[in-house]
Amino acid sequence: MSDRTVGRILRSLSGFYDVQTDRGLITCRGRGHLRKGNTSPLTGDMVEISIEQGKGMVEKILPRNNRFIRPAVANMDALVIFASNVNPITEPYLIDRVAAIAGDQGVEVHICMNKCDLDPATDLVKIYRNAGFSVIQTSAVTGDGVEELRQLIAHKFTAFTGNTGVGKSSILNALCPNLQLATGEVSEKLGRGRHTTRHVELYKLGDNTYVADTPGFSSFDTEQMDVILKENLQYAFPDFAPYLGKCQFHDCSHRAEPGCGVRSAVETGEIEKTRYDSYLRLYEKSSQIKLWELK
Repeated sequence: MSDRTVGRILRSLSGFYDVQTDRGLITCRGRGHLRKGNTSPLTGDMVEISIEQGKGMVEKILPRNNRFIRPAVANMDALVIFASNVNPITEPYLIDRVAAIAGDQGVEVHICMNKCDLDPATDLVKIYRNAGFSVIQTSAVTGDGVEELRQLIAHKFTAFTGNTGVGKSSILNALCPNLQLATGEVSEKLGRGRHTTRHVELYKLGDNTYVADTPGFSSFDTEQMDVILKENLQYAFPDFAPYLGKCQFHDCSHRAEPGCGVRSAVETGEIEKTRYDSYLRLYEKSSQIKLWELK
């Protein structure tokens, strides 16, 4: 007869799941009915498992607080979006799309401008601080900002995400040198890095403090990310909030309607233009969503 317990998935790789339980770390397979129901377990999931003759099996995924397609994680308290202004240069749209997806699910977002020993990313810092985000400037080389980041993620389940080559694994190594995660060089010619992180894994950095290092992505990979209904998109941009009740029309899409409070704020510089441009790009994508596709 099998024994049952509950735990959290710290790593998922090739159909195997490492589950942290009160009995230690147990490697499990997933029951077939999970795959048939299109509910594959994700790193961060709380799951019920059975144990028989020392072997584990994921029987049930417990209700999720949140879930992301890319990065493929669940039940995160916070998301740290990594960016840089040098080798590679992060396009603001990449930051904005990930931040909107997290905001749409009520997950707190922090932005980490890395490689600040090479370029302090002054313009990007200004954009996102003006938009109301907490922004940290870090360098794995000098150690700048590492302790500030450590305090920010303490006692939380956090995912590190960002485009390939921005140095997520390097900062994780700076936070916990014992990890010795592989890091990759960035091509000077192409301005992008190699995918050194191949899967999502939660690392314990302290008391109830876990960080998920996730594979980097490129601008092309954003097509694989979660979608936001166009009606909800405006609420996923926190810098729009003070102006949403100031439009002439109650159903304003903030694109071309007269008397739009959001567009007026863009014109006066109260909302950063790059943020508004990202909103327009995401609205166009959201407009193509068919409700039946989300069922």
